[in-house]
Amino acid sequence: MAYPVFLGLDFGTSGARACVIGPDEGIEEFAQVAYGAWRDHEVAGFWRETLWDLLAGLPAGLRKRLAGIAVDGTSGTVLACDEALNPLHPPLMYNDARALDEAALIARTAGPDEAAASPSSGLAKVLWLQRHLGAERGRVFVNQADWLTGLLTDRPGISDFHNALKMGYDLTTLSWPEWVGHLVDMDHLYLPRVFPPGAGVATLTRPRCRALGIGSDCLVRAGTTDSIAALLATGVRAPGEAVTSLGSTLVLKLVSSTRVQSREYGVYSHWFGDAWLAGGASNAGGAVLRQFFSDHELVQLSARIDPETDSGLAYYPLPGPGERFPIHDPALPPRLAPRPEEDAHFLHGLLDGLSAIEALGYRRLVELGADAPARVTTAGGGANNPVWRRIRERKLQLPVLRAEQSEAAFGAARLACHGSQVFPSRS
Repeated sequence: MAYPVFLGLDFGTSGARACVIGPDEGIEEFAQVAYGAWRDHEVAGFWRETLWDLLAGLPAGLRKRLAGIAVDGTSGTVLACDEALNPLHPPLMYNDARALDEAALIARTAGPDEAAASPSSGLAKVLWLQRHLGAERGRVFVNQADWLTGLLTDRPGISDFHNALKMGYDLTTLSWPEWVGHLVDMDHLYLPRVFPPGAGVATLTRPRCRALGIGSDCLVRAGTTDSIAALLATGVRAPGEAVTSLGSTLVLKLVSSTRVQSREYGVYSHWFGDAWLAGGASNAGGAVLRQFFSDHELVQLSARIDPETDSGLAYYPLPGPGERFPIHDPALPPRLAPRPEEDAHFLHGLLDGLSAIEALGYRRLVELGADAPARVTTAGGGANNPVWRRIRERKLQLPVLRAEQSEAAFGAARLACHGSQVFPSRS
């Protein structure tokens, strides 16, 4: 008898990916689609077409066995729609920071440590859209993953704890706080109903099931953000387990039994079952290395570095002025001098500096009240550099592992397969 399979859909910044896994988490199919160039008013249409193209592109045999679907999207990407999920304005993307006045209003209303008190937050974008579109009955504000989940189920206005956090959702009371109602015109507009990530929302719509040859009992689950989906792919669960993403920037996430928040350092905690997921992001990272060296040069020069010794260079490798975490200083200058004559020595200094920032980042999370890390799993392109891994182990004084899986689509597929049980639980 054929076993059921589960689909994770990852909608990132440059393209979308689909990953199908079986009950044992073995990958059955992986596909990806690049968005290409678009104008602002076309972006939602690209996402919609890509969603249906990815589903239709799966082998017919897999489509027949699909038992669950979960979607992740970029955190803080917001759409204003009518009740049929037709966009009323081009989406405000995750990195859109136009809502300065709205962020200041949120900070005055809810307090400076509120996660939504940032120009790029979901709630700041909702308030900006409300001010520019006006109030008309029936308007829905949703995150990118919410919108795609709504297209799959014909149920608008569904979100999850992760995407709703920066819309102001209160994870302590599991409700929209009163102060959000003071800012959003709730008589005419409404915010999503919020579910735990992985909770069953509804089955795939019957017309789509018939058109695509998918069983009518295929369950669509509440999704998550792209960064948390990537963390779910690594399989970390227990307090003290951490994941560092070594991409263009350094992103740290630490499973903690205690919730920590600090707007000053850009630190906030996501719901993670019976634990919390504390995180922060530095502006430093692989983008600095790419300013000086090609991929080939990084491999060749790394082989000439002794990772058991320090470079003697006290670098703070930023791509430009300004740092968010673990030091908060919008004017902090890069520290990249003196540059030694040997390129391998210079690279050694850069890797030392990046590793020191990572170690300081985890110390900062612990200072704020998070559990101390016991081990660090690495994702991203930098995970492939064994010399850097050993330097990081020395700086962190912790074992550093390479993630076997770190694709967000795989993490979303795990969510589709296991539901909320993918998160730690004491029961």
